[in-house]
Amino acid sequence: MTTTLITGANKGLGFEAARRLTEAGHTVYVGARDAHRGREAADRLGARFVQLDVTDEDSVRAAAEFVHADAGRLDVLVNNAGIVGARKPVGEVTGADMLTTYDTNVFGVVRVTHAFLPLLEASDAPVVVNVGSGLGSPAACADPSRVEFQVMALDYNSSKTALVMVTAQYAKAFPAIRFNAVDPGYTATDLNGHRGTQTVEEGTEIIVRMASIGADGPTGGFFDKTGPVVW
Repeated sequence: MTTTLITGANKGLGFEAARRLTEAGHTVYVGARDAHRGREAADRLGARFVQLDVTDEDSVRAAAEFVHADAGRLDVLVNNAGIVGARKPVGEVTGADMLTTYDTNVFGVVRVTHAFLPLLEASDAPVVVNVGSGLGSPAACADPSRVEFQVMALDYNSSKTALVMVTAQYAKAFPAIRFNAVDPGYTATDLNGHRGTQTVEEGTEIIVRMASIGADGPTGGFFDKTGPVVW
């Protein structure tokens, strides 16, 4: 049985990815900050709930201890939890705004990955999927023909750029673990006020695919639904 943890899994892309992976036979741990919403989501999915606030070291450590006691290992980690950030014009973004956004979108991924590395290393075919964004691609954001060019969000966009490099560094340091970042595309979720042009089913396609790659899959890459992305 494949054991899978998804952060921020009580709604949106995380919830849909949990649903699809549960259907595929995974034992899914629904990570969520809010205990009531997390348990409710896990009950709906037939999954397991673990309270997990990616900005809180103690919470992350306790979640890792819970999964260790419950399963003994982790086969798939999906770092999905993220925030949209300050929603301010570039010139009004402060250092404090940047810290808040990075605390979830970048440092949160590092906290969770660090805590769960021993459990991943206990797996025969460990996989980590970091949920990024095309808005983190310098190439896309510099191309006037791309929709990403129109979006100026200093904290959010740069946090997703940093996440790709974080992913690449982990992939080099831990070659036995398949580390990849993915771009779900412009998906209708709370993060964008449900203005996205894709459904959550479409948005989770690349998440589910990369969560299922196994020991022979790619590592250290950035992928969307069409395949590897020129970052």
